[in-house]
Amino acid sequence: MSTTTWTVTGMTCEHCVASVTEELSELPGVENVAVTLETGTVQVTSAGPLSREQVGAAVTEAGYELA
Repeated sequence: MSTTTWTVTGMTCEHCVASVTEELSELPGVENVAVTLETGTVQVTSAGPLSREQVGAAVTEAGYELA
């Protein structure tokens, strides 16, 4: 089990949170995604470590940027 916290820029509303959560949840092994809109942080719990490239690609697909 691996839990990592990332910072995502550009999120401004609950729709943003839903989009980021949906894209990250589709990554292989991801078990939980917790987004805090106020701080722009995203905590991802997965079966194993995720690379910055994997997380960044999912965040970009949602329309935002990994800080």
